[in-house]
Amino acid sequence: MRDPAELYELRPGYDLAGPAMLVILDGFVDAGSVGKQAAETLFDAFDAEEVATFDVDRLVDYRARRPVMTFVENTWSEYEAPKLALYLMHDTEGTPFLLLHGPEPDREWEAFAEAVRGLVERFSVSLTVGLHGIPMSVPHTRPSTVTPHATRPELVAEHVPWIGRVQVPASAASLLEFRMGGAGHDFIGYAVHVPSYLAQSEYPRAAIAALGYVSGATGLALPTAKLEESAESADAEIEEQVAASDEIQQVVANLERQYDDIMSARQSGDGTETLLSSNESGLPTADELGDELERYLAERERGGDG
Repeated sequence: MRDPAELYELRPGYDLAGPAMLVILDGFVDAGSVGKQAAETLFDAFDAEEVATFDVDRLVDYRARRPVMTFVENTWSEYEAPKLALYLMHDTEGTPFLLLHGPEPDREWEAFAEAVRGLVERFSVSLTVGLHGIPMSVPHTRPSTVTPHATRPELVAEHVPWIGRVQVPASAASLLEFRMGGAGHDFIGYAVHVPSYLAQSEYPRAAIAALGYVSGATGLALPTAKLEESAESADAEIEEQVAASDEIQQVVANLERQYDDIMSARQSGDGTETLLSSNESGLPTADELGDELERYLAERERGGDG
């Protein structure tokens, strides 16, 4: 293996000690655009300094995820090159933290994980936290829940597991967490549950929950005011669409009963019932849950009138 440090260019002049690091990579599962919204919130709220930039020519498959170019009349005028970088930000109280953000690498996962580990050790990162959204059979009318995971059980001891053993496709972020744990570094991941029928739309409530979990784990003061405004608008549109469809109302009611039963069992100490093991035979599929609702929200995102 080539020297993993060759994967990135480190900017001089940064002498950090013990910051938290957030990991938000594009390209894998991100139901409700949870990670996307969280990253946009951070970049909008804070100044971002590039500490290190990765060699995307080595890591990204351009033909799988083609970058965007702009053509005007008779010439190419702009190229939106992908960027994977480590940024330095300061929260609302001035506390520094790092954000690793950009496209998920398509290649050289092991070298990438080793490169990030080197940066973690260089800056004595105290805790790394990843976040994204996953589709789940939950209703939008209940508080957002989460599947947390970590390199040490103690890091997520206050959370009751939602699922047992399951095999899923790997991601660069999950491999990074696995390798970081093997090297003795603390890493927590938060997979926020997004209603299946809203998985293809931006769901601000889940992004707010994600930033809340990050704040709880790291102590960082992260802004959510703009997300709250977006959430109120989205909530109103969702309720309007639900009210217009008896079928969707029934779906939501079924999910509410399922959710409440599971939460009651968890609070009583019976952890055998989970969102994945519960009986969903009486529920429509994810596609059937909200075709009309997804279409409505997708039109809103594209600027249509729905």
